[in-house]
Amino acid sequence: MDARCRSTKPTSTTKVKAKSTTIDGNSTKASDALVLPLYFTNAVFFTLFFTVVYYLLSRWREKIRNSIPLHFVNPSEIVALIALVASFVYLIGFFGIEFVQSLFLRPSTEVWTSVDDDERSIVKDDSRKVPCGAALDCSVPPQVSPAVVSVLKPVDPLPVSIKLNEEDEEIVKSVVVGTTPSYSLESKLGDCARAATIRREALQRITGKSLYGLPLDGFDYDSILGQCCEMPVGYVQIPVGIAGPLLLDGREFSVPMATTEGCLVASTNRGCKAIHLSGGANSILLRDGMTRAPVVRFATAKRAAQLKMFLEEPENFETLALVFNKSSRFGRLQNIKCAIAGKNLYMRFSCSTGDAMGMNMVSKGVQNVLDFLQEDFPDMDVIGISGNFCSDKKPAAVNWIEGRGKSVVCEAIIKGDVVRKVLKTTVDALVELNMLKNLVGSAMAGALGGFNAHASNIVTAIYIATGQDPAQNVESSHCITMMEAVNDGKDLHVSVTMPSIEVGTVGGGTQLASQSACLNLLGVKGANRDAPGSNARLLATIVAGSVLAGELSLMSALAAGQLVKSHMKYNRSIRDIATVSSS
Repeated sequence: MDARCRSTKPTSTTKVKAKSTTIDGNSTKASDALVLPLYFTNAVFFTLFFTVVYYLLSRWREKIRNSIPLHFVNPSEIVALIALVASFVYLIGFFGIEFVQSLFLRPSTEVWTSVDDDERSIVKDDSRKVPCGAALDCSVPPQVSPAVVSVLKPVDPLPVSIKLNEEDEEIVKSVVVGTTPSYSLESKLGDCARAATIRREALQRITGKSLYGLPLDGFDYDSILGQCCEMPVGYVQIPVGIAGPLLLDGREFSVPMATTEGCLVASTNRGCKAIHLSGGANSILLRDGMTRAPVVRFATAKRAAQLKMFLEEPENFETLALVFNKSSRFGRLQNIKCAIAGKNLYMRFSCSTGDAMGMNMVSKGVQNVLDFLQEDFPDMDVIGISGNFCSDKKPAAVNWIEGRGKSVVCEAIIKGDVVRKVLKTTVDALVELNMLKNLVGSAMAGALGGFNAHASNIVTAIYIATGQDPAQNVESSHCITMMEAVNDGKDLHVSVTMPSIEVGTVGGGTQLASQSACLNLLGVKGANRDAPGSNARLLATIVAGSVLAGELSLMSALAAGQLVKSHMKYNRSIRDIATVSSS
């Protein structure tokens, strides 16, 4: 235990004694300085405040009736205004006049800086008249019971200071005091790694919180500048597991999954095994088109309808496509669908985007079309380049019905023997569970695109591993899982229909080293020069195939009653929690 001696300075001793007197309860309250009792003073100011308010309101009402300007005031009104301000200031501190007086009679900061909390406690309790060293109790402290230890909260470790040279130390100080903006370090220093180091140290000093455990070294910060992340202070480590091989369309794929959820990779891997032993899965790509839907406004609904008819007229499509396609080598306008809400028009543009996910590509093309339309519709007011009719990163019926990104169906016939020996259940049990859970249960919950067991689990894990936008798992996880007994009830036909898988193999996080390696593992790294867009389409089918495997395995675990048992075995830490918290 840390023991400290009291200060020997006379001035400090005096202040400490004064403070200890306050602790002992012999202090004088601020309200004792009032001539009148506190409750009486409060009553006077309450009455004064409401009386003055009533008087001023009645005077202003008379002025309004007599058409007299309100800023013409007589002496009585001036006095009333002064009384209003004074009573209002008092009432601000109504729930304790001590608070108001403390603003003006606040004790000197030396009282608080002379000794810290521990020292004040020692001064209060220590009444021995012996030297500090002789007053120390060196006996063995009593043992704390395990019950008490269990409720102790782990202490946040002190910030670990980073070794900096003199120049960097000065920059850190300037960031802490606010003279150098944190966001400008990369441009000022020209060194992204150095900027991250300085920003991290400044953040620790400002917050007083440690970033110990968050890695800083070993990352290429230049690779994220201007495209992936702003103001970095480190990077998060997420383990990547491999499920597979997934036999899809006659090819085998080892599927990388970045996740911290135990059982997820193992479960998907079991589904891949069942699919492989049954001859593999097949996929069909139904659509491939990214969307963007600006919202524009006119003076009348009739005018909005005129633009709608213009856009949907087949004769005008070629002209609009030429304007749209100027923005990119790969962006090609496919169709435009419109919806009207009053005098507001929502225009949903759909276009192919090559191997890119394509949000920026389609946005540039839409902007070209809007500029073009402004010439024939000068009264068109563009409210926003995105009007949520797209719809991006939100569950929406338009994506479920019309599709967005890649629309994929993946299916497989699982042999009855595989269902029994690998999945540990029966065909009939799976069919019944799928109907009552994924179809009826989801309908009872009012689900939108969520007619599945856990499609978002697999989608998100693959998205993080391959550098996709994790937020787009919202619409990308739209999925309906179907199961049906076939071949006289002996085998199981299982399928997943996913209308809006949004993926790309170029741009964004796909160019980072780790994510690029995962794409390379799947054979879809970068753009396909021979067949633009084929890599992104293949990745979408792999996502759907992996979802099929994950759905098959989880539904089997539920049907066999194995879910809780498997999660207790594989999804719980085996490390000693007490040891972890104390380390």
